Amino acid sequence: MAAVTHNTTLTGLARAMVNHGWLSEADAEGVGQRAAQSGESFVTELVKGKRFKADQVAEFAATSFGFPYLDLGAMDAESLPQGVLDPKLVQKRRVIALYQRGNKLYVATSDPTHLQALDEVKFQTGQAVEPIVVEDDKLGKLIQKVGEADDNTMAVLNAEDLNLDFADEESAAAQQDTGGIEIDDAPVVRYLQKIMLDAINQGASDIHFEPYEKYYRIRYRRDGVLSEVAQPPMAIKDKVASRIKVLSRLDISEKRVPQDGRMKMVLSKNRAIDFRVSTLPTLYGEKIVMRILDPTSAQLGIEALGYEPWQKELLLNAVHRPYGMVLVTGPTGSGKTVSLYTCLNILNKPDVNISTAEDPAEIQLPGVNQVNVNDKAGLTFSAALKSFLRQDPDVIMVGEIRDLETADIAIKAAQTGHMVMSTLHTNDAPGTLTRLLNMGVAPFNVASSVILITAQRLARRLCSCKQPTDLPQEALLAAGFSEDQLDGSWKPYKPVGCDICGGTGYKGRVGIYQVMPITDAMTRIILKGGNESDIADQARREGVRDLRQAGLLKVKAGMTSLEEVEAVTNI
Repeated sequence: MAAVTHNTTLTGLARAMVNHGWLSEADAEGVGQRAAQSGESFVTELVKGKRFKADQVAEFAATSFGFPYLDLGAMDAESLPQGVLDPKLVQKRRVIALYQRGNKLYVATSDPTHLQALDEVKFQTGQAVEPIVVEDDKLGKLIQKVGEADDNTMAVLNAEDLNLDFADEESAAAQQDTGGIEIDDAPVVRYLQKIMLDAINQGASDIHFEPYEKYYRIRYRRDGVLSEVAQPPMAIKDKVASRIKVLSRLDISEKRVPQDGRMKMVLSKNRAIDFRVSTLPTLYGEKIVMRILDPTSAQLGIEALGYEPWQKELLLNAVHRPYGMVLVTGPTGSGKTVSLYTCLNILNKPDVNISTAEDPAEIQLPGVNQVNVNDKAGLTFSAALKSFLRQDPDVIMVGEIRDLETADIAIKAAQTGHMVMSTLHTNDAPGTLTRLLNMGVAPFNVASSVILITAQRLARRLCSCKQPTDLPQEALLAAGFSEDQLDGSWKPYKPVGCDICGGTGYKGRVGIYQVMPITDAMTRIILKGGNESDIADQARREGVRDLRQAGLLKVKAGMTSLEEVEAVTNI
């Protein structure tokens, strides 16, 4: 009976070592029990017992399971990718990110059979994970070194040591009269820096500083959902606001009108984060929202965004054409900018001249000529576009088509041998064509310039703690599934909640896309004065999935829940 018990409890590396005669079943179980009691990993406990050296275990694991083996002794902690993995996950699961290639993340681990750890990395990053076997003692030292570097970053972040650069070159705003407010109050400075760093580490997209009559609160937007993280004392609200305004080169003395600014936080030699800052006068003080702009989001690669294979092929074929217009549509915060910049990153080569006009430029991309529009100075989208056409462009990106003048110039650029990309605020792809026609663009110009339209939404991605759930077939049919899809070969998943996702059941987000190429049949409908419904019917006949159908594919694949898809898409 004892042998049966051993067979049912030993798995992975422990089982392999028993099968190869390196350990007896009793010894392997004893190591496993001691590891569970101490909170250490199986390999750490095994090496601690000094029966095997760390390099022996690493070589055995690499050879037995066919994974590459790397000596960490020559690795420099500063050369590792920063902010890829949550520090808590690194410490808890003894894994560390080594490098990224496309949509693959290569991670160091001393136990490549620890599938739960690798799954957690996969779900946190949304990337394919490739384990690389390393010696456990060297892994522990590197993790400690990286952790100390993070702690030092937090410890030394004071007014002098935090490298906060500014968006423009002029320094007058930083030298203004502070109106009697001591903005260099060290506790306030440190508190603000901690709030900003925590937001970055937790993957927040926005930080809200909100004053009310009887309390002052700070909220993060994570995965599209706002949640309160702190209620600091009311006494610091003006000092926090003034500190943010100085760093963003805003007018401290002006509290009656909204202001917009920008700052940069340099975290290391290889990583800097931009913050777009907006102030708004409210009844009880200035509300400040900081949008976190991480330039690494534009370098994820198109595979990480969530396009289905055929959608990715349609999009790449369109952006590689020598001329025409590609439009990306969706509400604010649906990831349009990241999609456009991912396409620009693909096209960004030494032989291609790319110019962008944005309000403002959210992601800085080396090799791309980026222009911030300034309506007060007369630098509008249309003025920037006219200038671009005299600058020998190959690819032009317009942040948003807001009016007829901008639309006309963009269309003429697309008709005269340039690839033009832009965004519009519409609900879906067919509605975009109607929106252009309602602006006053001639049907012929729309039909002859637009080659592809993508509508998109962002849905929260289920955490690794997800569990299958039974939903009535009637509910699935009502949501939009066909009877053919409900063949019993899959089950939808529901959110559960764990330490990794903070109890929400969701970690990260995945894109839902409607990719609609403009075919000859659609062109004829536009020229005949067809409406949005006519174009949508033709798209369905040509096999274009709407946003709800695209979302249901993510449900079927177990990426997100049915409730989340129903919340972000229309039926």
